[in-house]
Amino acid sequence: MEHNENVSAATVNIATYVPNDSEREKASNSYLMSVVAIMVGAPLPIVNMLATLFFYLGNRKASPYVRWHCTQALLSQLTVFIINAIGFTWTLRVVFGSLTITNLYIGYIITVVLFNIFEFIITVMAAIRVRKGQHMRWWFWGTLTDDISGKQIPVNTK
Repeated sequence: MEHNENVSAATVNIATYVPNDSEREKASNSYLMSVVAIMVGAPLPIVNMLATLFFYLGNRKASPYVRWHCTQALLSQLTVFIINAIGFTWTLRVVFGSLTITNLYIGYIITVVLFNIFEFIITVMAAIRVRKGQHMRWWFWGTLTDDISGKQIPVNTK
């Protein structure tokens, strides 16, 4: 396949892009999906991730701005899912299996609770800021999202 140097699309950095109202609402909703799912399936770690995944899949053809925020929300929920699934499985093995409560278990569960509180707070903050049109890039997941989606998004120049 031949590369054509004459074809170029206008792009802008995601951090300086000014989204329209519809984009802001969809991007904000990508974060709110996990918050709403917490109310439905708090004890089951998969519910939040599935809600965010379905929202992501439903917005695959949305604007790059919306896709970027859906990707960041999905990556954060994937991390939370893994951490919660380990804690959930460990707890089931303590309650119904032969494992006993140890200092390591207690420390892990405390860490899980603190991490979930932190993630809940930054998710609500992101939903509010993105709805106002402010780009919110999380330090860990933002870098991964840039690697997946890119920092530059195409701009309609028509």
